[in-house]
Amino acid sequence: MTTDELMYTAVERFLDQRARRPRVLALGEALHGDDTLPRLRNSLLQGLVAQERCRCVTLESDCLAGRLADDHVRGGDGHVDQVMADGFSHGFGALPANRALVEWIAAHNRSRPPADQVRFAGFDAPMENSAESGAYSPRAALRLLHTFLTASGATVPHPWSRIEELLGDDSRWSDPRATMDPSHSIGDTAEARELRVITDDLAWLLSSGAPHLTVDGSAEALRDAELGARAAAGLLAYHAVLARTDPQERLARCTGIRDAMMAANLGALAAREQGRGPVLAFAHNLHLRRNAARTRFGAMDVVWSPAGAHLARTYGADYAVVATAIGSAPHLGIGAPPADTLEGLLAATASAPRLVTAAELTELAAREGELTTRASEYPSYFPLDPGALDDFDAVLFLPHLDPPGPAAEAA
Repeated sequence: MTTDELMYTAVERFLDQRARRPRVLALGEALHGDDTLPRLRNSLLQGLVAQERCRCVTLESDCLAGRLADDHVRGGDGHVDQVMADGFSHGFGALPANRALVEWIAAHNRSRPPADQVRFAGFDAPMENSAESGAYSPRAALRLLHTFLTASGATVPHPWSRIEELLGDDSRWSDPRATMDPSHSIGDTAEARELRVITDDLAWLLSSGAPHLTVDGSAEALRDAELGARAAAGLLAYHAVLARTDPQERLARCTGIRDAMMAANLGALAAREQGRGPVLAFAHNLHLRRNAARTRFGAMDVVWSPAGAHLARTYGADYAVVATAIGSAPHLGIGAPPADTLEGLLAATASAPRLVTAAELTELAAREGELTTRASEYPSYFPLDPGALDDFDAVLFLPHLDPPGPAAEAA
């Protein structure tokens, strides 16, 4: 049995043992940049779709850009090359497994009616917490919201010309230097403060009139407008925090806003997909854990509530999350795990991929005594935390990751 088949069978068994199917089924990846875990995600989705147990997959990618990929897989115009370039953020469009995902969904949907088609979505905020790339301008999100309200016949108290004037050039908003240096942030200017008031006004106009606001009778247009309202409000709040001078506060609040936006987008997808099976969400383990997340930015230890903590609070047992853990990946500079780490324990008991429930992992850890968190030199790799064994419902352990080869690149 292949790794893909082992994983699908194990996850299916895990789901069958639960009292009911979750609303959100999250699959976490231990690191970004390797194609192995996204390929496993593709196999899981295909198995779930074949059993009519899932019809929506969403990735840790820009929620606004993801609309382009969703339109493509449902028969819209646009070449797949353009979709991969413009429908993903964080460089994820370059991953072969993500291209394979888009092509598979598009092919699957061709012979199916709209109600039975598989949907694609991004659920990340239009931003990145790094010194290399920052947050976007709220222009696209505000445009989505304002256009819907105008087309719906609502009396919109703020003309687009005024919003355009306040926005100015998008480069003022997207300057990556603002992530670490508040002097480059536009978030506390008079224009940004007025935009926040306008966005709040438009969002309440949409929310209060939602039951009766339509554009061509399309529920999809209303959902897009609601997405625009969430994204615009979140972006403006994020930019406002970037203007603060305390570095610890700035980074903790910014990462918290981003994950809260992720959770809100996943909640909206779960509401849309009710009756069609769970939403399959794919993101870094760090965003999906139930407990507080922690990372280092230089000398600062930053703690915040990840999307998984919000989802666990909202959905309880209807939120299920399977993390992935890695033994070794020499091509990424990740060697064999030390024996006194969770990865070391799993490597000592499994030479093949296996799914370990949280209860099994807790029992295994209890037998071994005090454990440490594995050190990592790979930037996006976050090892399992022995102090938070209830972060996940289960862990898919992969003893070894191979470097990409011709077969993987063609997949």
